[in-house]
Amino acid sequence: MQVIVIAFFIGLAIALFLYGRHKEAQRRQELAAWACGRGLQFSDIKSHRLAERFPEFDCLRQGDNRYAYNIMEGDWSGRPFFGFDYHYETHSTDSKGRRQTHHHYFSAVILESDILLRPLFIRPEGFFDKVTEFFGYDDIDFESAEFSRKFYVKAQDKRWAYDVIHQRTMEFLLSQPTFTLKFDFRRVVAYRGSTFKPTEFEQAANVIRGILDLLPDYVRRE
Repeated sequence: MQVIVIAFFIGLAIALFLYGRHKEAQRRQELAAWACGRGLQFSDIKSHRLAERFPEFDCLRQGDNRYAYNIMEGDWSGRPFFGFDYHYETHSTDSKGRRQTHHHYFSAVILESDILLRPLFIRPEGFFDKVTEFFGYDDIDFESAEFSRKFYVKAQDKRWAYDVIHQRTMEFLLSQPTFTLKFDFRRVVAYRGSTFKPTEFEQAANVIRGILDLLPDYVRRE
């Protein structure tokens, strides 16, 4: 009986492993087809140096054993596009002192701007943001109460935040799927805490593009 139980769990582990490999291969094929259909180059080779290539984005510096895969590069409406899946590991110790490894996966899109930007952080507002707001740790509020309720915004330069997130941009963001967005001086990244479907890579790129296209002329001149 014990042999049968062991054989069952071994068989189950093998089946789960093969299913996982099948899903990975299926995702690669879907992303490769999506990229090809939009004139982007696709690579399934892992890159362990993405945090060095884009040091401004701290989402790429979490944990260890970090690497990008399913990488897509090319042009997106006149701007350099870089989309990818990302993996990193964190570790913890259970009640018996055994070290456990946790694997984390998410997707992201990076678009390059044709003008100089400034740091800006936008993400969906959560419950704990409302709690910290009660204790005075507030984000930037905007004229649109709906936008301020839905998004958490931080920037060292508040004037820059107001210049970028004007009325039309607020309306645009409220009408789009939500992502965490981070601006640096030349690039903007959009990501979530999970991997994207192929169509979500497109949505993320179009959200970034929409914000950049809506930058006022006086911001572009500066």
